Amino acid sequence: MTQTKVKVLLVEDDLVLGYVVRDYLQKQSYEVTHCTDGVTAWQLFMKNRYDVCLLDIMLPGDKNGLELSNSIRGKNEHIPIILLSSKNRDDDRIAGYSTGADSYLPKPYNLKELGMRINVFLRHNAKKKETGQAIFKIGDLKFDFNNLTLTNEADRTELQLTQREADLIRFLCLNPNRIVTRNEILISLWGKEDYFLGRSMDVFITKIRKYLKAQKAAVLQTVHGKGFLFNYHNETATSPKIKKTELAGK
Repeated sequence: MTQTKVKVLLVEDDLVLGYVVRDYLQKQSYEVTHCTDGVTAWQLFMKNRYDVCLLDIMLPGDKNGLELSNSIRGKNEHIPIILLSSKNRDDDRIAGYSTGADSYLPKPYNLKELGMRINVFLRHNAKKKETGQAIFKIGDLKFDFNNLTLTNEADRTELQLTQREADLIRFLCLNPNRIVTRNEILISLWGKEDYFLGRSMDVFITKIRKYLKAQKAAVLQTVHGKGFLFNYHNETATSPKIKKTELAGK
């Protein structure tokens, strides 16, 4: 049986660099579509199925890489997006991650590192497809990981989650009543440790606290200098004893 190739959408207006990256990835057995502007890239994305998107930020025309990343993420919560840019200030990275991108690789970059980052995200997506617990009861809430929903069974209201929110809630539900470190979460869900990814994770933590605010049976706490503790009370879990001085904010 012929194995289906991983399809990569490469958007790079520097023709020489684009050809170099394309040739390298093709030698790694990827099927690469290379285009040079955001509008064409968006049209291709809407017509075809891709497994990974590699986006230069500075693109000609009416759609730059940040706008393209935002559009792709709005259409597909799962696909890995790696931004490639010569802009490497803190504000540039934060702006990139705020579009929903998974990684930010400054130019000039090492092709082997690019290949490794692609592999990390592909492995991560493959793991998410593995069979595992998908339905969780969190106080009055029913969390359905597969359908990305959080339903309040008391008033029947339903919240549609993003894939990243669902990934994080599921991770917490599978690791209840123990301290999980920030790095543990980043590596498990984002595939690497990174300051800017950490900032992005903090945004999702804040959102999840808001979603769970009314649930006395599920409290997400910050443990100073360590990470997070999800007090998720059920019949089979026992909370570890944590000193009150270690905890900060709910």
